[in-house]
Amino acid sequence: MRKPYDLPSLGDLACFESAARNLSFKQASAEMNVTPAAVSHRIKALEQDLGQPLFTRQYRGVELTEAGALLFVSLQRGFEGISDSVARIRNRRDRTAVSIAATTAMSGLWLTPRLAAFWKAHPGVAISQVIEDSGRVTGVDLSIHYGDPDREDDETRLLFRDRILALGSMQFAETHRIAKVADLSEVPLIRIHSGANEWTGWHEWFASLGRPGPTGPEFALNNYLIGLKAAEDGIGAVLGWEGLLHGYLESHRLVQLVPEAMESPYPFYLRIHAGASANARLFADWLAEQEG
Repeated sequence: MRKPYDLPSLGDLACFESAARNLSFKQASAEMNVTPAAVSHRIKALEQDLGQPLFTRQYRGVELTEAGALLFVSLQRGFEGISDSVARIRNRRDRTAVSIAATTAMSGLWLTPRLAAFWKAHPGVAISQVIEDSGRVTGVDLSIHYGDPDREDDETRLLFRDRILALGSMQFAETHRIAKVADLSEVPLIRIHSGANEWTGWHEWFASLGRPGPTGPEFALNNYLIGLKAAEDGIGAVLGWEGLLHGYLESHRLVQLVPEAMESPYPFYLRIHAGASANARLFADWLAEQEG
């Protein structure tokens, strides 16, 4: 009987995907819980099946050939789709519940403080939060992002667009005698980089005010909340969204260092993933009505 799909061994494909993602047979063996020899054997079998090499073996590791890169991209897309479907099936045990993914910062600063009000209005809807800072979001009904919603294939809801301020501790402002934008050019600045969100950075902030980029030392972090804590401790200045950090400003944990501000180039928005439940849409509409 003819097979419906012209595929090599699925085990060989899974082994290849791991080796290609890690560019290492050794790491793939640890991930697959098999020996490096077993990984090498499976990949050789796959290469024989396809009739061409998938890796270029080198002294310090391996590199993908053109055929290997083509196969890897296809497998990655397929596995991501399968992973997403599996996660959705697992989460369908209770379709009254709503799952929403957000970064640590967005969850702590904006989403969680609003949940009590939602539950008061809709006590029968359970909310499950997934904290995801890597940028890879699967298996949820909703997710919160900072960026351009027009790039999304899924349905979206705008949450808020904010002004971006230069913030720091009172001690930091006094120590560096900061009163105007030029005073920020050479002081230590905290830079946030994250896979989840393309945060607006200092160079964009200075450019929006018609100023050259900063030349002072940078303190780079991949977690926004830790960046805020570093700013509180006087390590450097940090960029902050006015509405998002209302509590910090009100309590003077951080202060606005200069009067100038940048209008945020992007909004925070909600992505409604395919297959979202009626309760998920109810929650999405409610969140979109909240003030930033």
